Amino acid sequence: MLANNSDQIKALALKLFEINAFKFGDFKMKVGINSPVYFDLRVIVSYPDVMQTVSDLLVAHIKGLQLSSQHVCGVPYTALPLATIVSLQQNTPMLVRRKEAKAYGTKKLIEGIFNAGDTCLIVEDVVTSGSSILDTVRDLQSEGIVVTDAVVVVDREQGGVANIAKHGVRMHSLFTLSFLLNTLLEAGRVEKTTVDAVAKYIAAVQINSDGTFIGGDKRDPDEANEFARTKLTYESRANLAKSAIAKRLFNLMASKQTNLCLAADLTKSDDILDMADKCGPYICVLKTHVDIVEDFSESFISNLQALAKRHNFLLMEDRKFVDIGNTVSLQYSKGIYKISSWADLVTAHTLPGRSILQGLKTALNGDDAVKERGVFLLAEMSSSGNLIDDKYKESSNKIATEGGDVDFVAGIVGQSANCFAFPGLIQLTPGIKIDESVDKLGQQYQSPESAVKERGADIGVVGRGILQANNVQQAAINYRDRLWAAYTERVAK
Repeated sequence: MLANNSDQIKALALKLFEINAFKFGDFKMKVGINSPVYFDLRVIVSYPDVMQTVSDLLVAHIKGLQLSSQHVCGVPYTALPLATIVSLQQNTPMLVRRKEAKAYGTKKLIEGIFNAGDTCLIVEDVVTSGSSILDTVRDLQSEGIVVTDAVVVVDREQGGVANIAKHGVRMHSLFTLSFLLNTLLEAGRVEKTTVDAVAKYIAAVQINSDGTFIGGDKRDPDEANEFARTKLTYESRANLAKSAIAKRLFNLMASKQTNLCLAADLTKSDDILDMADKCGPYICVLKTHVDIVEDFSESFISNLQALAKRHNFLLMEDRKFVDIGNTVSLQYSKGIYKISSWADLVTAHTLPGRSILQGLKTALNGDDAVKERGVFLLAEMSSSGNLIDDKYKESSNKIATEGGDVDFVAGIVGQSANCFAFPGLIQLTPGIKIDESVDKLGQQYQSPESAVKERGADIGVVGRGILQANNVQQAAINYRDRLWAAYTERVAK
């Protein structure tokens, strides 16, 4: 750790969290176990200022430790750009290690000009067990190159230092996982329960360089990980959300004790307003299909907003945007509906790729407006025979959790608990009905308990189960109670 640069180190830690270079959830690691925290320092190549800061600190760390070598080598592949900048700043020749030898030409594993007996400093981004560093050490040593030290950005504190030391290599890190967590805690970015849960995981899951557990396989690492999103409360997840509207919705759900969304799929504005007034006290979101309203008017919207404020729920327009960015921007902000002016949330398909988010954000006027709005991306559907497959779902998940527009994504429309891992997103699950069935048009229903406890729903969407009830107010209460009870049972396990 760089004591002389503690303020700069802390600022960098907060920036890495801000750009999603590390995140909390339930992630499968290279060593084959699940972890509550995941580092993806590959994203820093998209932020030149962050890249420069990390490299500057690595160089300062190398100088402070008085580490000298004739070469520098980055562990492939994430550390290669860092090693390149270190090489340039230090004026130290660089070696490049391939993960596999070329099948043609020189068939080298180590690229660069060197002699047997030369010394080399290794640069790495993140260390868990240290196996990647040791792979690089072995390949360098096979060419007669001497390796005694490695500098890394993050030490996850799960055995890497000791594992590497057994092979005569000292590891020096900018950050430890504990330091990062405590920095986030001091800055109010995470709760103490988050820090304690990760600390518990680190203590329970120490790993040998071959991927086995130190002390033998006597523990279940998945049990040590308390960050599966379905185990966390809405309050805890609010602190992890990147989207301001997601934070607001998590806290609204927790304070109002409801995870019910009413799908007000009605064609008359007065009927929607009447339903909003009767059910408003029991819902967290009211979902509309504004293009089916036959008597749409500006007064309808102003009255709906007044009811949302009175009863404390958010408005979602289920538009399911799916077009090129420019068209989506116009559909969102222009026309007779002017959706961006009143809908807190909208839905969108990810078929167009990341441009769907950029198009929606372009329609909003500045960063403050973006903070007041958000989107739920469709990763799964409740209709039978839909064409969404696992690859599409995985791609949708990446769009929701990676890149510069994650602050606009409030959640995912999904039907399964494994739809996504990041606990800062909200799973919206349509097709909730107490009497499970399939309608004539292929809509598949599930019970509140099944949706929340088995399929991972955070918010259950109910339409006809309430709209067609003899007493809509009592029906809303019943659905609210059953969905909330299912959630409290889920997090209590």
